[in-house]
Amino acid sequence: MGLIVSLIVGAIVGWLASLVMKTNAQMGALMNIVVGIVGAWLGGVIAGLLGFAATTTVASLVVSIAGACVLIALLKAVGVLK
Repeated sequence: MGLIVSLIVGAIVGWLASLVMKTNAQMGALMNIVVGIVGAWLGGVIAGLLGFAATTTVASLVVSIAGACVLIALLKAVGVLK
């Protein structure tokens, strides 16, 4: 059950980040899931390095979306996304 929830939350986070970064038309459902899950991990790492601990659900979602946005920006920089 945890895997299914992770995939659903990853898809939502990836989709919201793609809307923020204006790459929604370029990314499919699988890419949204991957970006959401990897971006959530990246956001947690960056937040930890900055000394910020996301302890609430809302803070965790904000950190996850921010991390996914950073990941999309990196993917744009290397030419994977336009």
